[in-house]
Formats: sequence, C-alpha cells, structure tokens
Amino acid sequence: MNSAQQPLESWNDWLEFGRSQGRRARSFLGRQFHGDRIVWTVAAFLAVASVVTVYAAISTLAYKHHGNDLKFLIKHVLLLGFGFIAMWTVHKADYKWFSRGAQLLLPVVIGLLLFTLLFAGELNSARRWINIPGIGLSFQSSDLAKVVLIAWVARMMERNRNKLTSFRLGVAPILGGIFAVCALIMVADFSTAVLLFGVCMLVMFIGGLPWKQVFNIAGVCTVLLGLGLAVASALPSLLPRLGTWKARLLGFFGGEGGSDSSQIDFAAFAIHRGGLLPNGPGTGISRNFLPHPYSDMIYAFIIEEWGAILGGLGLLTLYLILLFRSVRISAGCDRMFGRLLAIGMGLLITTQALINMGVAVRLLPTTGQPLPLVSMGGTSLLFTCVALGLILSVSRLQANSKPAGRRTRRKQSSQ
Repeated sequence: MNSAQQPLESWNDWLEFGRSQGRRARSFLGRQFHGDRIVWTVAAFLAVASVVTVYAAISTLAYKHHGNDLKFLIKHVLLLGFGFIAMWTVHKADYKWFSRGAQLLLPVVIGLLLFTLLFAGELNSARRWINIPGIGLSFQSSDLAKVVLIAWVARMMERNRNKLTSFRLGVAPILGGIFAVCALIMVADFSTAVLLFGVCMLVMFIGGLPWKQVFNIAGVCTVLLGLGLAVASALPSLLPRLGTWKARLLGFFGGEGGSDSSQIDFAAFAIHRGGLLPNGPGTGISRNFLPHPYSDMIYAFIIEEWGAILGGLGLLTLYLILLFRSVRISAGCDRMFGRLLAIGMGLLITTQALINMGVAVRLLPTTGQPLPLVSMGGTSLLFTCVALGLILSVSRLQANSKPAGRRTRRKQSSQ
C-alpha cells in the first residue's frame, strides 16, 4: 500500500489532507474563473441573497398559482444558473470582440425595439415583453439594448476620440445612436430610457468629451424634450404612458392628482418593521401586501428580514464595491474601449441598483427598475450577468497583460 492509500491516523494527517484538497480546489477554481476575484465574490453574494430573499417573498405569488412556491424558486435558480454560465462564457472571451459585436448588434437591437412596440403584448399601457412560445418565458428587448448600446458608445468614443471637438463629425454620430435606442425604449419605459441615456452620457464624459460638447448636448436634449412633450400632448396615442409619468411625479411631490402612493407606504412600513438588526429569513410579513416584494420592492423586503445594517447597508456596500472595482479595472486597461466598457457596465449596474433602493426609501418616484442580480426576473438577470462578464473579461486580459516578471515577484512574495 502506497502512502496515498494509507489511512489517516492522526490529526496532522487530517490537517495535511485538508490542506492538499484545499490547494487542489483553489487550483481548479483558479484555472476556471479568471479576472477580478472581488467582482466574482460580489456576484456570488448577490446571487445567494437573491435565492434566499426570493424564496421568502414568493408565497403570495405562489398562492395565486395554486401554491407551488418551489416551481418559482426552481425557475429562478435555473435562470441564475444560466446567467452565471453566460457570465463565465463572456469573461473567457476577449473583450475586444465585443467592439465589433456591438456594431453588428445595434441594428438588431433597434429592430427588436421596433418589433416590441408594434407587436408585443400590452400590459399597463406598455409594450415591453416579447413572449417566447413553448417555454413560458418573455424577452425584454430593452435589457439587451442597455448592454449593446453602452458597448457601442465605448466603441464609437474610441474611434472618434480625435474628432470630439467637432459636434458634427465626432459627437453627432454617437448621439444619433443613443437617441434612436432611448427614444424607442422611452415610449414604454421612461425610467429605463433615462437611466440608459444618463449612463451613456457619463461614458462619453469619462471618455474625454469636451465641456463645450456637453453644453451642446444639453441644448439639443432640451429642444428635443420640449418638442416631444408638445407632440405627445397633441397626440396622446404616441406616448400612452405620459399620464402615468405625470401622475407618479405628482404623487411623489405630493401634488393633487398624483398616483396612489400605497406601494411606497407599504415599503416604508416594511423598512420600519425591519429595524436595525436582522430578524431572520422568513420573518417578513410585508410579502402578504407589498406589491412585488420579489422584484421591484425587494430591497424593502430585504431590510424587513435582515435589518437596515446588514440588509440595507450591506447590500448597498456590495454595489459600491462593484463600482469601485469597475473603476480600478477601467483605470488599469491600456485600451480606451476596454476602459469605457468596464466603467460603463459598472455604472449601469450600480445606478440601476441605486434607483431601485431610492424608490424603496422614498428618495425617488416609482420607476419599476429591478435590483440587479437580486430581483426575480428573466432577461434583466441574464443581461446583468453578461454585463458582469464583460467587466471580468477586461480584468482578465488586464491581468494577463502584466509583465511576467511582475507576476513572478507577486507569486514569490505570496509564498
């Protein structure tokens, strides 16, 4: 019998066996998962929080569908699994491929958005989802549009970086693509259009857009917004959700004729009941009356069960860490497209999270934005994972491009 097959007879043998297995596991994970480890860790924590919270929050939804809560949980876990597979696949690819891919996909995205507006099923005066026959899932084209448009803006900023002083030659072509996508989204989803437009403007500014062009863009946006509101008032059928937007704003500011604020009131009750310290999973009662505690209002439900410190500030900290790592990855990339891609995806995820949290704590009007990688959902969850995969792809190639001597010194110093 060789030494590898001898029984473990002492604590030292057990400890050495555990260490060897730990080294093998770390080696395997290191070969499969590259890029920024902190981003991977944040994604894992958010996924765990999602599974725990969704399972606790779906009892009312399950009751409406014959009490089968495991059906919704298994579906959510499968979607998370597909999302992480997509994240892993994207992070293995060279991020430079997505520069050309964004250019090819932008016309496809515009076509899908047009198809959604014309032929998708209508819900609450909005056409956002394309039903996929046979599998019982729906596809929200705006989720794909967010990732593709930001990648396309990063590509165009790199290509036009020497023309940005000219509005006609350098800025207008980029602005045209942004307006086309955001206008098509705005018809059915105003908050997503504003979120995407804002992130694209930040990406352009970070990419070196001169202040003069910033003011030019602000002027163009003011004129277009005024024209759009005038046309929408004259032809209400063009923007059927304009009344909803006005009602939500009036309701938020306490104006007469505003929308019902009961959803935010229920969220405030859940947050108040949560207190500072955790109460534990399954203790939340707001799932019985809070609208969408597993998606739009999941942040309030998390605070109710896990308290303001662990649930509220803890979740906020995870997203801020993700943004910080995106900035670090962006700063360390030697190509402009990679820098803007990483910071753009980080801003998209973090800003969407802050909007969701701001609505729950009554800092912003109701928007319907899900909490990235936490809320129960389909395409939103999937494309959030794709965005994280793009960040990881930039960080992976950034790590591989470090000088061999530097990597060797770091490895020796850690031993």
